[in-house]
Order: sequence, then structure tokens, then C-alpha cells
Amino acid sequence: MAQVAGAKSTYQEPIFTGGNREDLSDVLYDVSPTDTPFLTMCKKGKADGTYHEWLTDELEEPVKNAVIEGHVAEPKKAGSRVRIGNYTQILEKTASVTGSQEKAKKGGGIKSEMAYQITRRMKEIKRDLERTVIGESPQIAKAGSDTVAREMASFVNFMDDSSYMALASSGVTAPTGDGKTQAVPGALTVFTEDHLIAALAKMWTNTSGSENISAIMGASIRGKFSKFQSAATRYVSTDNARLQASIDVYDGDFHTVTAVPDRYSNPASVFLVDWDYVSIDDYRPIFTQDLATTGDGKSKQIIWETTLKVGNPKAHMVIDGAKAA
Repeated sequence: MAQVAGAKSTYQEPIFTGGNREDLSDVLYDVSPTDTPFLTMCKKGKADGTYHEWLTDELEEPVKNAVIEGHVAEPKKAGSRVRIGNYTQILEKTASVTGSQEKAKKGGGIKSEMAYQITRRMKEIKRDLERTVIGESPQIAKAGSDTVAREMASFVNFMDDSSYMALASSGVTAPTGDGKTQAVPGALTVFTEDHLIAALAKMWTNTSGSENISAIMGASIRGKFSKFQSAATRYVSTDNARLQASIDVYDGDFHTVTAVPDRYSNPASVFLVDWDYVSIDDYRPIFTQDLATTGDGKSKQIIWETTLKVGNPKAHMVIDGAKAA
């Protein structure tokens, strides 16, 4: 097949070196995950200081209670309320753009490079906070100093003996429920349905909170969770020939548990969360501010000062040191 004689082709005007313009789409494709389930489901609150405190209380254990007619009552001193706190943590991101790049005509539908970069940094800072509260290497509360950053305690370190369940038989250290001691789960142990049942029973004993809770977990444990209950829970729908190979809701004896996969959570932990008793409390809600101009460009700082409040640790349960197989 021959080309028309004398016809000018695109090869004579190549893009970049010739006269033809490039074809650059106004759609930008980015599949980076931005979901932060824990933060999304948390209540939002306010902190008025860099050390944010709250109170917990509990009723006495039930006892045999019978007195004679005309009994002379002897006043009994009530137990003390417990004060718990967490430090606010300052999270930071920056965005810097040259004057030329801000002025340039950009592809992908981007109008302002600075606005685009700030939007991305805000998504990143949320992922950082998600990892801080339920990710690997959980933190204990640290006051900080002029040379050391303040750090909030992670969720697991607010649990205590009654709300922390490590699966290992030895080498385990439970936190003390105040965010000041580090949980040590011991060796990884295969997570089973019996472990979940035991944790839910313990949780029911501790609290009269919600019967509907969430189980935050990583990918491998989510796969194991899907295999809980008998194989009869898997079925084929004849309407759309779809195989139901997993379960999203576990109907237990004491609680209804909704499985929530979280890519930033500790892969060796299952967080059983009652959302009525946990919140993210901002001291300084996320904001941007200009940095000093140096040369031909602009820089902005994104700041978020906030903390995790675990209203009452007994409302939750952490199963720690778990593996899928």
C-alpha cells in the first residue's frame, strides 16, 4: 500500500521537535489509596490544651443485697473517678512550587499547581494520622520538649487487662489503660474464630455499650475473618451467578460485628471498636499558612494538631499478635 504522492505526513512534524502539538488528556489518573476508615468513622471533638483529659467511672460489682427491717445504714465511700489524657500531636506537610510552574499550562486538568499539591498533602496527612492511631509500631503518650515532638498514644495503648487480648501464651505485656505503657503482644499466633468469640464475650462483660461494633483489620486477617462460620454461609445467587465468598457482618452471641478492612492498620491486630467511645479531638484543625518566600517560588505549610480520645477503654477490645496462618 503506497502513500499518496506528495502528501505531508505527521512524521514531518513530530511532536516536540516539529509543528504538531501533543495530545495530553485533561484527566489525571492516580490510584493511590486515600481511604482512612478509622478516622472517617470516629466522632470529631475539640481539645482546649496540648494535654487533653477526660474522666471515666464504673459501677461496683453486684453483691448479695438483703437487710433486715429497720436496718441502720452505714454510709460507704464511693469509688473515685479515673482521669485519662492524651497529648496533642502536630502533623505537618509542606508544598513548594516555582513561579514558572504555577504559571505553566498544565495537563491533567490542573489549574493551579499549588492548589493541587496542597490537596495531595492533605490526603497524605490523613493517612499519616490513621497509621499513628492504629498502625504498626504504636506510640505511647509523650509530653515532648523544645527539642522533642509531642506524641499522642495510639489506640492499643489505652487498653488494659480487661480490654487487651494477646494470643501468645508468653512474652505478653498488657498496657495499663492510660496510654503511657507499651503493649507487647508476644509471638504471632494464628487467629481463629474461637479467639473472636472469646474477645466478644469479654467485651460484653466489660460494657453495656453498643451491640453493633466494627472490627478494623488488615488484609490478611480480613481474609481469615471471611472464612469464619460454616461453609453454608457461602452461596451462589442464581439471579446473577455470583459466588458469595466472604462475610461482611458476623452475628455473634453478644455483638454484631462489621468487618472493616484498613490498609494502614497494624496487620497483626484486630480492633473491636464501639464508635460511641472514641473520637479525634482537634486542638488546631487542619490549616495552611504561607512560608517565607525564598527566591522565585512559593511555599506553604499544612498543620494539623490533634489527638485521639478513647472515651472509655473498656468499651473496646484489641486482639493483638494475630496472623492469618
